[in-house]
Parts: sequence; C-alpha cells; structure tokens
Amino acid sequence: MRVLMLSWEYPPKSVGGLARHVEDLSTSLAAEGHHVHVITCGTQGVPAYQVHHGVHIHRVEPYAVNAIDFLTWILQLNLKVLEYAIVLMQENAGFDLVHCHDWLVAFAGRAIKHAYQLPLVATIHATEAGRNQGLHNDMQRYISSVEWWLTYEAWRVIVCSEHMRHEVRGVFQIPPDKVAIIPNGVKPEKFRFAPPPPHFRERFAQPWEQIVFFVGRLVREKGVHVLLDAAPQVLASSPDAKFVVAGTGPMEGQLKHQARTLGIADKVCFTGYIDDHTRNHLYRNAKVAVFPSLYEPFGIVALESMAAGTPVVVSDTGGLNEIVTHGVTGLKAYTGDSASLAGNISAVLRDASFAEQLKQNATRLVEEVYDWRQIARRTAQVYLAVYSEYRRSPWQMGRNPIQRVRRYAQSLVGNRGGGIQEGGIQEMPVHHSRYSLIEHRVNAVHYHREGREGP
Repeated sequence: MRVLMLSWEYPPKSVGGLARHVEDLSTSLAAEGHHVHVITCGTQGVPAYQVHHGVHIHRVEPYAVNAIDFLTWILQLNLKVLEYAIVLMQENAGFDLVHCHDWLVAFAGRAIKHAYQLPLVATIHATEAGRNQGLHNDMQRYISSVEWWLTYEAWRVIVCSEHMRHEVRGVFQIPPDKVAIIPNGVKPEKFRFAPPPPHFRERFAQPWEQIVFFVGRLVREKGVHVLLDAAPQVLASSPDAKFVVAGTGPMEGQLKHQARTLGIADKVCFTGYIDDHTRNHLYRNAKVAVFPSLYEPFGIVALESMAAGTPVVVSDTGGLNEIVTHGVTGLKAYTGDSASLAGNISAVLRDASFAEQLKQNATRLVEEVYDWRQIARRTAQVYLAVYSEYRRSPWQMGRNPIQRVRRYAQSLVGNRGGGIQEGGIQEMPVHHSRYSLIEHRVNAVHYHREGREGP
C-alpha cells in the first residue's frame, strides 16, 4: 500500500501521545513493506525531509503570518500541508489512500480526498466532548463539529479502545460497521537501555526515597490534582515516598500552589518538560507509576510503564480500564477518588513481592498483546478492506479520465448490455462519473415517488 499520513505532530515535536503513536505506526507499517509518507508540522533544528526507519517524513512550516489564535494557526498549517501534498502527489504518482490523525489535519485530508478521489481513513484519538466532559463554549463546539465532519468524510474510522468506539458512535452517530478498534502499542525495546548516567536519581529524589512517578500533560483531564490530594495519605503510611510529576501544561502553576497548600511541596518534584531518555530512566527508577486520569481514550503511558518494568496504578476509566486487570497487571482506583488512589499506591509501595508480581504479568501482557507489528498488520487490513471497497465503488471508477470518456461514448451508442470489454474483463456500467451522496439520496427519493427503481 502507498499511504499518505497526515499528523500535526511527529517526533521530535511532541505535544501528547499522538506523536509517538504516529511514529510507531508509520515505522511498523514501513517494516511490513508498505510505502508510507508522513506530512507533519516542522520544528526548528529538524530536517524538512528525511527518511527514518523507512518512513518518508515531510515537515512543513505554517505561513509566516501572525495567527490571531490557535484555530487560525491550524487552518494556516492545513493550507501548507495541502500545498505540499499537491507536489508530493505529482512526484510520487499518487497514493492508495490518505490517513488523517485527529481533527487538526481534517481540512487538508478532506481536500486531498476530493481533489484526487482517494479514500480517507481517520483515527480519532480523543473527542472534544470527552476531553471536556461536554461542550461548554463556542470553540469546543467548533472543534467537535470538525471532528464530526472528519468522521463523516472518512471511509473508515479507527479508534483505540472499546470505550472510544462507544464514545464516537454516541457523539457523532457513526454506523457500527464504519468503526474499527485497533489498540495503541508500545515497543518494549525502547525501554531496555544502559543504566542511567551518574547521579541521575539525585536530580529528583534522595537515595532512600521511593519515587511515585507521573508523566503527562498538566491538564485537568489527566487528574494530577487527584494525585496531589492523595499524597498526604500515602505519606502517612510511606513517609519515604517522593512524588515526581513530569510534564507541562496550563495547570502547572495551580498544581504547584496546591502542593504548597497541602504542605507537601518538599515531597513533590515538578520537572517540567523531559525528553524520552529522561522519562525512561525515571520509569526504571520509580517504585510505581500513577496515571489518575479523569478521561483517557487509551492510556499509552500505562503501556510504557509496563514495558519499562514499573508497576502501575491507574484510574478505572476509558482505555486504562481495558489495559489494566486489577490485581494482575496493575491496580485500578475509583476515578477522581483520592482515598482510593492513595490506598492502591500504598499497597504497591508496602509490598515488594506483590509489586514484582504485577511487573512480571504486565511485561508479558505488553509483549504478547500490544506489539506494534501486530497493530500495523491490523491497520494494513483496514487499509486493504477500504481500498477493495473503493476499487469497486462508482467513485473510484470515475477517477480515470480515460474511463470517463469511454463511459460517455458508451452512453452515446446506447450500450446498455453490460459494459465494454477490456483485456478480457467485462466492466460493469457506471452511470455517474462522480459519486455524490446528496445526489444519490435525492435521486432515490425521486424514483421512489415515481414508483420505480433507480438506475
């Protein structure tokens, strides 16, 4: 398959888990023999074009025009992506399909779909309604409408969990046969590395302290405030605990103030942004990794922790609920309940043999179920199914100008008997050079009123 993938972030530019997902998926598809090009947003100090692990990465910069807000900036980025894709389509003799990741590249993806009559696949990593537990202002309603539009335009919608399948079907009214569930994955080899540099641990905790580690965006949906509320109870039973909070976000100042108010500022280390190597070393040094999300479509950080050999405590919500089996591969706390979270963290810190059992079970789960090779193959199966349906559709049949001329000539001579022979294969007659859902429905109503079947 020749796949054109669009994503607004790709390593080293990483805002959330989407960047790592797109990187791991694209490289795994390339390893399976597929031809993958990714168009993404550029970042300073990174080549505009490179081939990395078989993936052709094209980085574009939005126009040098000051955007008045984020939505305007995204539209400018989409225009630049589309402009670049036009040249890329010509240089590479086209692609078999377009794969968009989330609403941020919806405009470019939809334009490419219709301009080149290609099937569009969309992965919805999260919804605006889910992130905010509803739609409360005009910006959220706008983003949600773009998400709906992307799922409407897509031939198939991929989600990462059963939870997300229910969510997108409920929010966007998607037919059940249009949604495919393919989980995220992790590459365990990324977390098997040499020991950390000297004095690494001292940057975050004293040698005798037990690290309780969180990594993620500092936003309300990630539940870090719940973790801080749980900290005093954890410290009461495990005074040597040290909470390391890695990441940045709009709640950073509020969370630091919360730690001071609770009197635990000296037991909480806010690291700010950390790179992947620092993150991985912290996983390996932590006694437990905690992800107390209020909303989590999947929870790839839990898989990362498992791959690094760190026991996990998560909230019983969304995709985290599907990854972790309580008492087997990790522990689950009631969502938003600081007392429940504290009890589960303390259970891991106080019982080393139980923590080791959780670690071994989780490692086996990652290697057997969440392997990227299997995920890439399942994604390729979706691609092939979509492409097969597309090849049989009136929309694709009208894509070739020669075919359009042939069918027009056929209509003039009145050939209604089953199509023109070409190479021994009989083509089925197609009555519309371009399939239009609206036109199709209007005609269906017209024929029904006249009491006859459509063409």
